[in-house]
Amino acid sequence: MKKVLIITYYWIPSGGAGVQRWVKFVKYLREFGWEPVVYTPENPEYPSEDYSFEKDIPQNTEVIKTPIWEPYDIYRNLTGKKGKRINAGFISENKKSDWKDKLSIWLRGNFLIPDPRKFWIKPSVKFLTMYIKENQIDAVISTGPPHSMHMIGLGLKKIFPNLIWFADFRDPWTNIDFYKDLNLTRLADRIHHKMERKVIQTADNVIVVSNEMVNEFSLFNPKKITLITNGFDSDDVSDVNVGPDKHFTLSHIGTLNSDRNPKALWKVLKQICENDTDFKERLEIRLIGKTDFSVLEEIKNNGLIKNLVKVDYLSHNEAIVRQKSSQLLLLLINNSANAKGILTGKFFEYLASGRPILAIGPTDGDVAKILKETNSGKIIDFEDEAMLKQVILEYYKLYKNGNLKAETRSIEKYSRKVLTQTLASLLDDTIK
Repeated sequence: MKKVLIITYYWIPSGGAGVQRWVKFVKYLREFGWEPVVYTPENPEYPSEDYSFEKDIPQNTEVIKTPIWEPYDIYRNLTGKKGKRINAGFISENKKSDWKDKLSIWLRGNFLIPDPRKFWIKPSVKFLTMYIKENQIDAVISTGPPHSMHMIGLGLKKIFPNLIWFADFRDPWTNIDFYKDLNLTRLADRIHHKMERKVIQTADNVIVVSNEMVNEFSLFNPKKITLITNGFDSDDVSDVNVGPDKHFTLSHIGTLNSDRNPKALWKVLKQICENDTDFKERLEIRLIGKTDFSVLEEIKNNGLIKNLVKVDYLSHNEAIVRQKSSQLLLLLINNSANAKGILTGKFFEYLASGRPILAIGPTDGDVAKILKETNSGKIIDFEDEAMLKQVILEYYKLYKNGNLKAETRSIEKYSRKVLTQTLASLLDDTIK
């Protein structure tokens, strides 16, 4: 059987969205003629842990681990956050960042390029060079962020020019929503762009998760670029049998940063509550996952704090149950420059839940197209309060009549197994 080496920072027991894409690929690759070998850090810094994915890994899957040094202890000592986990992205649980936080972000953006895992690049290239010489490896796939994983792939490609290398981008690099928050100097910005361009132009195939990313990365003239979206695993949802909640629950599952804060939604919900006491009593806003303080402040300012149920983290299995029981699933897209191309893994699990999706974001983006294609919900523009109010009241009426459900269709092509078959076919074609 042909072997593919997968270079990933996020692996079991990492929680969150970053780990799921490649856990699921690894789960199904053998069925399509490829044996996965996973390379991952021995002592990584994960924002959360979730052991429920262990059941997905086939027996005797080879997982190689080497130590990594990350500068997070320095960050914790500088900011007085000893013993605390580092949140993914730019989630702030405090009202204001002090000068220590701002200095840390500036240092991270300008000296830790492409990211704080940069110190693992050279040791990994050295270790994997010996490993590849001593073992049969037919292809290498790096997945990022963190984009240091791609720099490891690039290093191996320089040493083994005939070795097939795919660079898998789960998120953009210089067009990611928080890139502007790094406060980069012109020099640092040039270095980021130079690295990004080199990876995209050198990889034998650049895999991306949305059509907008295809358009964006095509400008770099890659050898080949392929869309493989995120997806859902039928095994995760088939055994979960729960009915819808009694309350009119609006659930958001996953990280909720300031760029996703739906101010129009909180304003509209406040208006409806003021005019309808029954709606106010039945409304339950569920935020499951790390939530930026600005979101909680907005909810409080709109008088909705009594309607809020806040849970910092649930295992993937528990999150699936909450998805399937929610009356409405909130999909909140970053109000940022790359909004049209944001297509999270959570969205596809929402599709599989069978519950209606209420999305807030660009009505001409990738999410909007799939919502229409699958008939799984509605998307409202960031500032369209009138339409948002109308749609919520329509859903609420269906809820009161016991008829709130999704008539979802044509989602099979987004199953993890089908997506893995696509990946395996790409590898086969490239090897030929």
